[in-house]
Amino acid sequence: MNEVVAAKYVVGIDLGTTNGVVAYVALDSGTPDVELLEIPQLVAAGTVDQRPSLPSFMYLAPEHEAGGSLDLPWANNRKFAVGEYARRQGADVPDRTVVAAKSWLCHSRVDRRTALLPHGAPEGVEKVSPLVASQRYLEHLVAAWHAKFPEAAIAEQHVVLTVPASFDAAARELTREAALTAGLPPSIVLLEEPQAAVYAWLAQRGDDWRNDLSAGDRLLVCDVGGGTTDLTLIDVAEADGELALERLAVGDHLLVGGDNMDLALAHQVASLFADQGVNLDAWQSVSLWHACRDAKESLLAADAPDTHRVSVLGRGSKLIGGTVSVDVPRELATELLIGGFFPECDLFAKPERQRASGFQEIGLPFEPDVGITRHLAGFLSAHADEGRGAAYPTHVLFNGGVFKADVLKSLVLRVIGSWAGESTPAEELPGARDLDFAVARGAAYYGWTKEHGGVRIRGGVARSYYVGIETAGLAIPGAPRPLRALCVVAFGMEEGTSVEVPSNDIGLVLGEPAHFRFFSSAMRPQDKPGDVLPAIDEEELTETDALEATLNATDETDESYVPVRFESHITELGMFELWCVGTTSDDRWKLEFSVREQ
Repeated sequence: MNEVVAAKYVVGIDLGTTNGVVAYVALDSGTPDVELLEIPQLVAAGTVDQRPSLPSFMYLAPEHEAGGSLDLPWANNRKFAVGEYARRQGADVPDRTVVAAKSWLCHSRVDRRTALLPHGAPEGVEKVSPLVASQRYLEHLVAAWHAKFPEAAIAEQHVVLTVPASFDAAARELTREAALTAGLPPSIVLLEEPQAAVYAWLAQRGDDWRNDLSAGDRLLVCDVGGGTTDLTLIDVAEADGELALERLAVGDHLLVGGDNMDLALAHQVASLFADQGVNLDAWQSVSLWHACRDAKESLLAADAPDTHRVSVLGRGSKLIGGTVSVDVPRELATELLIGGFFPECDLFAKPERQRASGFQEIGLPFEPDVGITRHLAGFLSAHADEGRGAAYPTHVLFNGGVFKADVLKSLVLRVIGSWAGESTPAEELPGARDLDFAVARGAAYYGWTKEHGGVRIRGGVARSYYVGIETAGLAIPGAPRPLRALCVVAFGMEEGTSVEVPSNDIGLVLGEPAHFRFFSSAMRPQDKPGDVLPAIDEEELTETDALEATLNATDETDESYVPVRFESHITELGMFELWCVGTTSDDRWKLEFSVREQ
């Protein structure tokens, strides 16, 4: 009989689009003193150093580089590197550097198990899948944990891994698969990143948070990281005489963030080089993009200089071994970044969806409109309620590295204030700090509160889910039968609960693959299980991965086609299961998520 080992720590992991962070707290601690794990990693070829975060980059080395120069204390003869060295290689060797694996992991229009990264890499580069890249980052974090705590195997700890609130069930399942393969425990809990940011704030404020928020308040979590923007609304209510937090709405997974700002600035700075007669090649342009990250942070700081010098290595015959430089004016950067990414707009503004061409390169679905304030206006307007109109917040919690620039926080508050009308302008929650590390810290604190008690955010699932039901009727050559969308999971359905989905009997095929088209929505919180939408509205419903299974007949059923109804179950770990329940027998068939191959 295997001995059960008691967990010693709660480990919070933020597997970010641009950086991974690990925080931890001792379970037997009377107070949640959350600490960060220093992560050993390559910072240059053959050089290992510790950093508080692991850049989410993966460098795939050519054959002649593999070996000793990529070794780590726990691994030899490696053919790849992740972390700071890989990030730096992104400037020098972009076609061998994997970026944005997390965004690819939730991109349902590609097969996430196929080796497709680095995207656009030439033949001869051995690519990896988004799933494998995510697994490699987690494996490195696991190894770093074991290097620090060899006596506390991570598989025996309480682990909380964060995911974007907008991740659908398939993206969560893929994340969980990568985590289990990397050595994390099956009991791993997935926590939404905006909620983790709130938990980090709660940990910092202690009981004082009740002085900052009151019943009836509405909190906007505005998280703008390196690659993504996530928006969440949380209501403050009163339950049994105590204040309680309840998530109201989540936004879409928006692929716009600090990286876009760096690229926009790099494009502008390239024109300054051109004015000096220096036309940058593709290699220098990527290097310039990375250099503009530092320029952005410098020029948006409260004590920003009038100019910031940007340099890239020379490439011409007269410049080999040297650099070329320009001075970037602060005014140029602020006009470009503020006007382009945080423009003044009214509450009824909507993001521009128009594409430049009807033909699109297969890749990540980056937002065509980078105006974050317009996305915010669209989000608040979409979640209006009868009592209050637009879902106007009373308070804002900022998260993500972009908001280390106070000028951007002030600008967002000013724009939201212009929408207030007769309402009191929204206030920033006091005390938030460590914006790069808050999500990991909050994940660890959340795990601690599960054991010791404390305020919890009620939320349940962040999206409504639907199965496409093919309508009956006469077939028309060349025209598929219309689909109706049957709601099988309501927004906010709690973990550890089940629901029988009211519906007419639905025919289920046995003995051959049964295919269900599957949809989700963050825009229809009013739908309940059993509600039927007469048509698929692509503005409100997003098609995600199929549910597929070959379901065999049982001893009680030897038919090839049986009538069933659905039963939905959200596990204690937040995973979604859909069951087909026979209406003429006691048979039940479980449908598993399967990533669609395209």
